[in-house]
Amino acid sequence: MKVSGYSGILAAVLAVLCGCTVQPPGGDAKGHSPVHIGLPHSPAPAGTAPAASPSPSAVETVPPHIVFTRGDTGTGVRGLQARLRQVDWLFDGPTGTYDDLTAEAVKGFQGRRGLPQTGETDAETWRRLVRMTHRPGKWELYLMGGQPAAAPDPRCLTGRVLCISKTSRTLRWMIDGRTVSTMSVRFGAQYTPTREGVFHVYWKSRHHVSTLYHSSMPYAMFFSGGQAVHYSYDFAARGYAGGSHGCVNVRDEAAIADLFAQVRNGDKVVVSW
Repeated sequence: MKVSGYSGILAAVLAVLCGCTVQPPGGDAKGHSPVHIGLPHSPAPAGTAPAASPSPSAVETVPPHIVFTRGDTGTGVRGLQARLRQVDWLFDGPTGTYDDLTAEAVKGFQGRRGLPQTGETDAETWRRLVRMTHRPGKWELYLMGGQPAAAPDPRCLTGRVLCISKTSRTLRWMIDGRTVSTMSVRFGAQYTPTREGVFHVYWKSRHHVSTLYHSSMPYAMFFSGGQAVHYSYDFAARGYAGGSHGCVNVRDEAAIADLFAQVRNGDKVVVSW
């Protein structure tokens, strides 16, 4: 949109100074049961006394198959963590890594249901959890980020580009078609959407504070009026449970600090679905 005259210039300056802040979100088995195996024995010869019943030690109890345990990684672990969040036993992640917090959550879940408190997700623990929960959706699995990035928009393949996908909720930092780094991002809520299109970074502000919402916007890189790519404390704490007033939020502070150091005024920004 073109601006002209004193009033237009004033409006543009206010938009930059105001920035954006967070908002509430817009409407957006395996394994086998234990088996008791009796050890076989031959029938007693005729005329001899019957053999005594096998002692308890002669019967082997096969332990339940372990579904997940400490150190495991992957989407299966994400599903477990998402289900533990549904029943309020885990408040971190999902991260996709079976860490100590996950083991403690499993142990608490097991203890409440009279299961052995091993902290390992065996078949019976998994069955109980599945019965109490629903299959997690994509953004439950990636509530705190970590999702794979979508293929880059064709407009991102030349030059220095912040290539932002609303579909995968990711930002690729690209130089001449090569992806330098990737990070999870969050966008504006329903009534304050992040604008799509091709833009350019026109101002960087390391310690920016929104004058409209009085919220911190560290590592802000402005590309369209008051909309910027910046670090968000709220995104880091709540993940996709919240949203911005139009800015592109990053939750990984180390990643955006590194990005801020590399990006220059004039670098291209592509926001697309």
